[in-house]
Amino acid sequence: MVVGECWPTMDLLRSEPMQLVQLIIPIESAHRSITYLGELGQFQFKDLNAEKSPFQRTYAAQMKRCGEMARKLRFFREQMSKAGLFPSTKSVTSDDIDFDNLEVKLGELEAELIEMNANDEKLQQTYNELLEYKLVMQKAGEFFSSAQGRAAAQQRELEAHHSGEGSIDSPLLLEQEMITDPLKQVKLGFVSGLVPREKSMAFERILFRATRGNVFLKQSVVEDSVTDPVSGEKVEKNVFVVFYSGERAKNKILKICDAFGANRYPFTEDLGKQFQAITDVSGRLSELKTTIDVGQVHRSNLLRTIGYQFERWNFLVKKEKSIYHTLNMLSIDVTKKCLVAEGWCPVSATNQIQNALQRATADTNSQIGTIIQVLQTKEFPTNLFPDKQIYLCFSRNCRCIWIGTYLLCMEWCSGSLRMRVAKYQEANPGVYTVVTFPFLFAVMFGDWGHGICLLLATLYFIIMEKKFSSQKLGDIIEMTFGGRYVIMMMALFSIYTGLIYNEFFSVPFELFGPSAYDCSDLSCRDASTTGLIKVRATYPFGVDPKWHGTRSELPFLNSLKMKMSILLGVAQMNLGIVLSYFNAKFFGNDLNIR
Repeated sequence: MVVGECWPTMDLLRSEPMQLVQLIIPIESAHRSITYLGELGQFQFKDLNAEKSPFQRTYAAQMKRCGEMARKLRFFREQMSKAGLFPSTKSVTSDDIDFDNLEVKLGELEAELIEMNANDEKLQQTYNELLEYKLVMQKAGEFFSSAQGRAAAQQRELEAHHSGEGSIDSPLLLEQEMITDPLKQVKLGFVSGLVPREKSMAFERILFRATRGNVFLKQSVVEDSVTDPVSGEKVEKNVFVVFYSGERAKNKILKICDAFGANRYPFTEDLGKQFQAITDVSGRLSELKTTIDVGQVHRSNLLRTIGYQFERWNFLVKKEKSIYHTLNMLSIDVTKKCLVAEGWCPVSATNQIQNALQRATADTNSQIGTIIQVLQTKEFPTNLFPDKQIYLCFSRNCRCIWIGTYLLCMEWCSGSLRMRVAKYQEANPGVYTVVTFPFLFAVMFGDWGHGICLLLATLYFIIMEKKFSSQKLGDIIEMTFGGRYVIMMMALFSIYTGLIYNEFFSVPFELFGPSAYDCSDLSCRDASTTGLIKVRATYPFGVDPKWHGTRSELPFLNSLKMKMSILLGVAQMNLGIVLSYFNAKFFGNDLNIR
């Protein structure tokens, strides 16, 4: 590319001459005509149905269909994001899919994915419940086995005392305890389950107060976190067993368990049945784990298949929605056989628009072609700067950021910047702002160490562009991400000016060779007479590192930086005056020229 191609002429700085055009489009070729005009990008439609609500317009039903399909695609994106998958950016070679067929396919995929999610949720809930049930049986089984062991030991001790001869040390009530009727002994019931560890102390206090201390609570800590079947989150829990007597106490305990979110599970006192239940639960857990894994693999394959086509489908839905949105801006003729459109287009693009409309008529086999006529109006035309020619030396992504952020928002007039959109046919200062804005920033921010840090940060945003563009960012991050290309240019210019200033975090380096000067005394800072003397050839690029730390550092660098900044600012103001002169001359405003 020749460097001169990037330098614009004064004709390219002005917006192209615009004209107001009316189109009368047959119904059968309206969709294809809007499609071709949209791909051309040279026609700005006016809304002829501004008084109507979105639901009263002609293609409201089609807009609703597009919105529903967009919702399904957002649902697919959320599911892929949760699964750690991202839509493929590679182009998929496949046949063009019809919009109606795509609507049916998206509905089938959504129904299948919803069913798979529901089945997976039920299986996960059952698996988590069985896992908690197994923990309850293991921990509570330890309570009962230890209690039964102690009871057996006490029974053997009592039998030994009963068979021995009585002595003065024997309990006085032992004989009465032994002859107590077993039918009159109190049978205790119990409730077992798991309670969140953070609520265990409050759970114990409420049980004690509600039953007036007529319960016995035993808790055991579960070492690892447990996935709660209800919430699906990892929670630290304790296994509890509450012993009670009476139905009233049982009802109170059940209500307290529900209030504290404690999951209750049945439990048997028989050790043989406990062992059999644990074995059965372990088998069911293994089967459920296998089923869940197979289901997740199938779900991942489905989401991966959707990801291959996602960008293509998303583009098609957005395109159709834009087409119908534009069609809703058109007014329908009284015969309901044609649509009437009005809009602005460049005079130079008239032939392109006619060719696009003729191609749409031929592709739809319409018997009547689109009628084009230029309208005479006193309305103020819209601006269209030929950015494809002006910003040829910049990338397409960068161009959008420049135009949207700075170029069309600034106008140089009388040597100053005014924040407004340039008027029709006024000179566009954005071409110069592309270079001058980041460069003037770098003149003030001349440090190649800071510039490298800034460049790395912006490169991270550019590399992760696809990820960040699909997320909701904060105000500061969103502003930084939106101007990532502008900041990248600032960083590159800062590295350049930092090399000229020879400053790396305010520290000089001999990057391009040794210094050309040496100190006449032991230290240049302590020199009082001659100071620095030249002993070698001139430093090849930028400021000689020996200037830093000398007595003359401040006056020398101030002359370099401050005076150069003033000169650049004056040059920028003069450029604004020159552009103002061309504006006044173009519009024939002799007063502003004088």
